[in-house]
Amino acid sequence: MAVVSENSASRGKSAAELSQELRAAIMRGDFVSNQRLVEADIAHDFGASRGNVRAALAELSVEGLIERIPNRGARVRSVTVEEAIEIVEVRGAIESLCARKAAEKITPESAAELKGLGRDMEEAVQRGDVEAFTRGNEKLHARLIELADQQTAAVTIARLQGQAVRYQFRLSTMAGRPQVSLPEHLAVIEAVCAGDGDGAALAMQQHLMSVAEAIRKSASSGPATRSLQKITRR
Repeated sequence: MAVVSENSASRGKSAAELSQELRAAIMRGDFVSNQRLVEADIAHDFGASRGNVRAALAELSVEGLIERIPNRGARVRSVTVEEAIEIVEVRGAIESLCARKAAEKITPESAAELKGLGRDMEEAVQRGDVEAFTRGNEKLHARLIELADQQTAAVTIARLQGQAVRYQFRLSTMAGRPQVSLPEHLAVIEAVCAGDGDGAALAMQQHLMSVAEAIRKSASSGPATRSLQKITRR
């Protein structure tokens, strides 16, 4: 649980601030799948009123990160392998649109930025630095969405990522996965920087279909299933 300073506790977090912190905690794996979320504990540990806790939990329920159970409170929602694959497939359609739009709006400055992210990811793979590669992956996807300037797509993707991020985090740490993922990302960068909308959309679609297939294979490989379904702390 989070450690709250006296000043923070006395001021009290708003429902929006609390939902943001809880969302981040769930995505980091600070709460395990199916873990109960007790209002009194959250109010104490995060420095918020019970009313704001209820409002924050209601928002996260709408996003699909938690579920409310009558007479039993709230708990972190468990996402099945099949649902995680569906989420990634839907992301493939939406992020392909974003890649296309980013290519249409690319500037020399943003192209240089994307190429820099690509170089950082290449260096991370060469060093065997999985965490740095994962950060670069997240930055690249986020930057492409920003460049696309599609607000509806951005909101939808954020919600989808929140639900499936636990699977993707485990996938990113599997041996050999960064080496597979890197050329897929570089293909997206190359197409976007060239202003090739069709190529960018195709490269992004192929990348996320590769992610979906990797989740499917990992989930059917015995022990990997358990490691995928378990939410672990970083």
